This record gives sequence, structure tokens and C-alpha cells, in this order.
Amino acid sequence: MSDRSAIEWTDATWNPVRGCTKISPGCKHCYAQTFAERFRGVPNHPYEQGFDLRLVPEKIDEPFKWRTPRRIFVNSMSDLFHTKVPDDYIAEVVDVMLRADWHTYQVLTKRASRMSELLNDRLKKAAAKPHIWWGVSVENKKHGLPRIDFLRSARAKMRFLSIEPLLEDLGKLNLRGIHWAIVGGESGPGARPMRPEWVTSIRHQCQAQNVPFFFKQWGGVRKAKAGRLLEGRTYDEMPFIVGT
Repeated sequence: MSDRSAIEWTDATWNPVRGCTKISPGCKHCYAQTFAERFRGVPNHPYEQGFDLRLVPEKIDEPFKWRTPRRIFVNSMSDLFHTKVPDDYIAEVVDVMLRADWHTYQVLTKRASRMSELLNDRLKKAAAKPHIWWGVSVENKKHGLPRIDFLRSARAKMRFLSIEPLLEDLGKLNLRGIHWAIVGGESGPGARPMRPEWVTSIRHQCQAQNVPFFFKQWGGVRKAKAGRLLEGRTYDEMPFIVGT
């Protein structure tokens, strides 16, 4: 758990699950895998097992240690709704979010169908809470856009999109029921380019549909040099959820 995250749209990270497996083109240059595999075999390191998926139950209660409210990105190094994470364990993690309710939790997944199913059933109490934000990754039309429909079908108080890495023009977007959109390009070695018109198209659609727009980065091999200005300004819009 880190209370000084470098991710622009959050304050902290919490990882009661570590590791994952790739399921779509957005995973190709996974930053989490790259980081974790550097430490494979290092005795007693949190990522001694590299990016192999594993539960970390000793981390579940960590949000209670922070008394100052934070925005917490849940499982920045994994996916809570991975098929190998048991329903009971997911429920334990979500129960902490319900009880440590002075924080705001940002849950992001590529396993949108499983998340939607659980939010409409076992996790429906958490789905109704404005301090728990439920999001899906959107990288392209084929894999990303169907996740938006699954997210919209979840009876959640707050839904968001992480459109990163943006790999192509997404075309016309239906943002009904979406409360926030983050857009960013891929970064690091082998980063796939993102065209400005893809970004401005999403920004225009967000503005037209009253969805707060957050531009995270251009990315590229030299992420810091590329920066995060879009047409001369930064976009740091955040959602306002009734009930917070």
C-alpha cells in the first residue's frame, strides 16, 4: 500500500491481490508486470513471485491505518475481478471499503462482466455507495467498448472509464450513466502511439454528454517530456457524485 501514488488521478494504492494475466491488447505492455518481474526471486520481496497471481490477506485491513481521507486505487498491481480471485475474497475486500468509508475507492477492471454480475447481486450494497467508484478499462473498440455496456448494466452509484492506453479512434461513444472518463497514452519501451484527434474526439463527447474529462498523459518512451497538456491546457476534471 502506498500513500504517495504517482498516478495523477489518485492519492494512494492498495493491493490485497498481486499479479494478473493478460486478456486483451491493452495488457501488452503492462506496467505492473514489468515492475513485478524485476523482483522475481528476490527473497522476502513483495514480488518475490513476480507477477504470478496471489491473494495477500495480510493487506486487507490496511485502509483502516489511514485516518486522513484519500482516494485509493484498489489493486493497481492486479485485477480484483480476475477469475482466480474467489467471490468470498472479493467480498472481504469490499467489506473493508464499506467500513472504512472515509476514503474514496477507485476499483478498475478488465473483467467487466464478472464485476457487473457481482455488483447486481452479492455486492449490491457496495454498488449503491457513492464513495466506491467502479470502473472499466477501454483501449479499443473490440475489447473496450463492450466493457462500457457491462459497466452500465451494473446498478452502481458511480461508474468511470479508464481509456488508457488509447490504441485507436473509438468513434461515437454512448456515455449514458458514466460519471467520469480518464484518457491516457501508453508509456515506456515499445509504447504504441496515440493520435491527438482520438483524444479530442473523446473530450468533445464528454463535454457534450456532461461527463468530467481527465487527461492523464500523452505517454511514449519519454513520458515526462511528452507531458499532459492537451491543446495548451491540463484537464483534471473530477466527478461530483450526489451523496458524497
